[in-house]
Amino acid sequence: MTRRDLIGTIAATGAAAFAAKAQAASWKPKLGFLTGYSEPNIEFARQEGFTCLTVGTNAKFETDEGAEKCKATLRRAGLTVTSLGCMVNHIDPDPAKRRKANDEFTGAIGQAARMGIPHLSAMSGSMPGKKLEDQVDEIVRVYHEKYFPLLQQHNLRIVWEPWPEGPNVATGPAGYEVLFNAFGDVPYVGLQFDPSHFVRQFMDPIQCARDFAPKIWDVHLKDTEIFWPVLKKVGIKPINGARWWRYRLPGFGELDWKAFFTVLMDAGYSGGMNIEHEDELYGNGPGEPITEEAKTGLHITHTFLKQYLPV
Repeated sequence: MTRRDLIGTIAATGAAAFAAKAQAASWKPKLGFLTGYSEPNIEFARQEGFTCLTVGTNAKFETDEGAEKCKATLRRAGLTVTSLGCMVNHIDPDPAKRRKANDEFTGAIGQAARMGIPHLSAMSGSMPGKKLEDQVDEIVRVYHEKYFPLLQQHNLRIVWEPWPEGPNVATGPAGYEVLFNAFGDVPYVGLQFDPSHFVRQFMDPIQCARDFAPKIWDVHLKDTEIFWPVLKKVGIKPINGARWWRYRLPGFGELDWKAFFTVLMDAGYSGGMNIEHEDELYGNGPGEPITEEAKTGLHITHTFLKQYLPV
């Protein structure tokens, strides 16, 4: 299948999905934030009026008893968890490190199953120095061997976040095309779309979201601020280490949020959208317990996002 065929197939699927969902009464995505699982953070989410979370793996999720207690806490707060994060290198070139990563991820699948969390937030895996096609072949082999039987058993899916510094080739359209072409119609791999990473890589997040809308199963909401005067002077690889970009909360960076949400609305997206707080001006993320600075930042960006979202 060629690149044009792949994009055409995905786009056609998206158009059909949009037509089927066009009769829906309203667009109802869930809105929350990415955090570690802790009762203070859950209580803040409840008070702020959020409806979902993305969380990382947690020892409390490793037993049925612990998972049931956590699920009860989430139910009382009116929250669902849309994805469970486990960022490992599935195809690490070092055999011992790969075994450890594969075991960790299969453990995360078990945690997600006990918690009723539908998605595993992940990197694709990578082998630096290898050809892209060779890396993708190994990703496909390892996923089929190690993960897909468990995902099928528990009705779970993997969603790739496009973090360019991670063990990852799913960092944008070029990687997506090769990966989805290699996996074919397998229903277990999709995207955790984070537009901030496209902005800082000078890719078009709106067109990418439009092209791959049917594969967007979970969303991170984060912005990127570009220091244009610095960038124009030093370039993207400054010899003096000058800083030319930073992550911001939604509304403080370059992204056209109206256009981004319009793509999701057209696609009938109704999944989770979680604010990934890495904004140093507001505490650089929710700690455990969540800090007052982080609460302020999340409240401000929640107010901003409610301009566009029916939440």
